[in-house]
Amino acid sequence: MIETILFRKALRYIVTLLIMIVLIFFVSHLMPGTPLKNILGEETYFRLLSQNPQALEELNKEYGLNRPLTEQFIIYLSSLVNADLGYSYKYSQPISELILFRLKWTLLLLLPSMILGAMFGVFFGALAGWSRGSGLDSAITSFLLFIYSMPHYWLAMLFVLVFAFQLDLFPLSGICSASSQGLERLWDILSHMALPVSVLTILGISYNTLIMRGSVVQVSGEGFVLTARAKGLSERDVLFRHVLQNALLPLVTVIALDLGFMVSGALLVEIVFSWNGMGTLVYDAVLARDYPLLHGSFLVIALCVLAANFLADVLYAVLDPRVRGE
Repeated sequence: MIETILFRKALRYIVTLLIMIVLIFFVSHLMPGTPLKNILGEETYFRLLSQNPQALEELNKEYGLNRPLTEQFIIYLSSLVNADLGYSYKYSQPISELILFRLKWTLLLLLPSMILGAMFGVFFGALAGWSRGSGLDSAITSFLLFIYSMPHYWLAMLFVLVFAFQLDLFPLSGICSASSQGLERLWDILSHMALPVSVLTILGISYNTLIMRGSVVQVSGEGFVLTARAKGLSERDVLFRHVLQNALLPLVTVIALDLGFMVSGALLVEIVFSWNGMGTLVYDAVLARDYPLLHGSFLVIALCVLAANFLADVLYAVLDPRVRGE
């Protein structure tokens, strides 16, 4: 039964991935401008445009930009089948190497942010949901709803202004200082990642808390909670041994969805902190109209989000007998 459920879901994800590949390719080509302007430089590009347009035509032919979009898309699909993401116009490197190098720095921000965001989100959400309608519930919910409504980049800039610029507690930007080595380099990286991880963690806490609160409120009305109270268990035991155990199940899906939320947020946060991860890579690719790099970057991000959601479906089917029954 579980195998049938997972097979159906896998087919859905495969179809979703194919649709995303098509959208990524054609939407990126809707941007105005041309990669040649970045490759040659604006001055050289406009000089050739006015004096020697035939040279630009030759360059377009060399990079395959003169072909119809449908033909370019077929070439792109054939490269994907061969696990070839192509070559970057801007960096003059294979895209797979660029993405592997940048992805590890993005994961260095995402993984601790997701873990801390889930832990604190469960704790605060349980407290708020269990004390529904109280002053504690209003304080936690109002504050975290305010945080959740903030744009990621605005909160990141606020942290830079306060903690890096005014208080001078953390570095302004970057991953590490060029001169650091050994343990000093490790501490340097940790100090550089403190602010972006804090921003992403706070955003994750706000999101997870609101979801967890609703789940706890819903579970609190179930019959087994009344039975546990009738047995004389303390409110603490009822919450952490009965309510929380059942309310955690929706969090499996939420954490998977949280990955997509965190990835999109991390792209903007990375740009604010000049963190050389996938965010700055995508930003540079957009400015340079580096189509192959854009295709590869968005494809990897889409694969990460789909893989996390598929894993959540697997865990949900294993943990919840109602899903298997359906």
